[in-house]
Amino acid sequence: MTVQLQQVGVQYWFRVLLTALFCISSVWFGIHQSYGWLGGSLCLLVLSILWQIRLYRLHTKQVLFMIDALENNDNTFHFTEENGTPESKEINRALNRVGHILYSVKAETAQQEKYYELILDFVSTGLVVLNDNGAVYQKNKEALRILGLNVFTHIRQLSQVDAQLMEKIENCRPGDKLQVIFHNERGTINLSIRVSEINVRKEHLRILALNDINTELDEKEIDSWIRLTRVLTHEIMNSVTPITSLCDTLLSISAGKDEEVNHGLQTISTTGKGLLAFVESYRQFTRIPTPEPSLFYVKAFIERMVELACHQHPCEHIRFHTEITPADLIVYADENLISQVVINLLKNAIEAIGNQPDGRIELKTSCNDMEEIWIEIKNNGPEIPAEIAEHIFIPFFTTKEGGSGIGLSISRQIMRLSGGSLTLLREKETTFILKFK
Repeated sequence: MTVQLQQVGVQYWFRVLLTALFCISSVWFGIHQSYGWLGGSLCLLVLSILWQIRLYRLHTKQVLFMIDALENNDNTFHFTEENGTPESKEINRALNRVGHILYSVKAETAQQEKYYELILDFVSTGLVVLNDNGAVYQKNKEALRILGLNVFTHIRQLSQVDAQLMEKIENCRPGDKLQVIFHNERGTINLSIRVSEINVRKEHLRILALNDINTELDEKEIDSWIRLTRVLTHEIMNSVTPITSLCDTLLSISAGKDEEVNHGLQTISTTGKGLLAFVESYRQFTRIPTPEPSLFYVKAFIERMVELACHQHPCEHIRFHTEITPADLIVYADENLISQVVINLLKNAIEAIGNQPDGRIELKTSCNDMEEIWIEIKNNGPEIPAEIAEHIFIPFFTTKEGGSGIGLSISRQIMRLSGGSLTLLREKETTFILKFK
C-alpha cells in the first residue's frame, strides 16, 4: 500500500515536471518567434500547475475525510473508482483499501476487548481497575455483586455502601493486602482486597482483586465442627456402648438377687442408652447425604412447605404470605434436602412468633442479574439479639430449652453441599436468605 501511494505521488510530480518543461520550451520558442506564443505558453504553464495543485489538495481532503470518518466509527464512506484520471482512480482505490484495513483492525480490537470482558465476567474474583483520580476504568459482574452496586463509575459511590470501605480503597497502594467487613442487603461481607498496578497508554492504573471470604471461612468452620463431632461421637460411643452392654449382662445375671444393685445397674443402663441416643442425634450433622439435584418449580415447592409447616405446627394466629417472581421460577437442587432447610426455618419462625397476635411469615423468591435464585423467609417475631445472631449457625448452640442446636447448622451445611448459601439478614424483621447459584 505504501509503495502504491509513493508511485502515485511520483506520477503527480512527474506530470508537473513535464508540464513545466513543455511550457519552458514553449517560452523559449516564443522568444524567438512571437510574443503571442509566449503569452499562451505562460498561461498554459500557470493553468497546468494550478490544476495539479488542485488535484493534490483534493486527494489530501479525501485522506482527511477518511481519517475523520474512521475516528467517528463511520465505515460507510467510499471514493469512486470509476471516474477521473488514472491517478485519481488509483488514489481512490488505495484510500478505500486503507479505510477497510483500518476499520477491520479497529473492529477486531473492539471484538477482542469484548471477549476479554466476557472472560472477566465469568471469573469468581471481583476485579476493579481505577485510575489515580478514582474513576473506574473497568469492573466485572462479580465486583458489582460483592459491592452491591448496579452502576459503578467512581470510587465515591462506595460511600453509599460503607464509608470505611471507600476510604480504604481510596487510599490503597499497589502491593497492599486489605480486609474490610461491611454490611449490605446481602448480609455481612468479609472482603479481602489485593492491590496491583499497571500503566496503560501512559496512564497509571490500580487493579483491585476482591474476594468475599465469608464462604471460605464458613466452609473451614463447618469442616472443623464436622471433624470434631466425628471424633467426639466416636469416642463417646466407644466408651458408653460397652458400659450399657455390661450393665444389661449384669442385670440378667443378678435378676432378683439384690434390688439395690439391680436399681443402680438399671439407672446406669438407662442413662447410657439415653446418652447414646443423644450422641446419635448429633451424628446427623456429619451424615448429610450427597445431594441428588433435579429441576423443580419453586411455586409448588413453597406452597407445599407452607402447608406442611402449618400441619406440623398448628398456628392459626399466623398469616403466611408468599410472593414468587417469576411464577414459573425453577431451581436445580435436591428437593428433599432443601425441604428440610425450609421446614426447619418455618418451624423456627413459628416458634419465634409464639403466641404473638397478628403473626406474619413472608416467603419471597426472586432471580437477580447474576441468575442467582433467592428465597427469603421473614417473620415479624422478636428480633434476634446481635450477640446471639453471631452464633446461631454454630453447631450445638441453642437458646431453646431442650433444643439440640444443630438445625441451622445442618441447614447451612445442606445449602453449602448444594452449591448455595444460607445467611441471616437482621433488619427490622428477622430474615433468612437461601441463595442458589
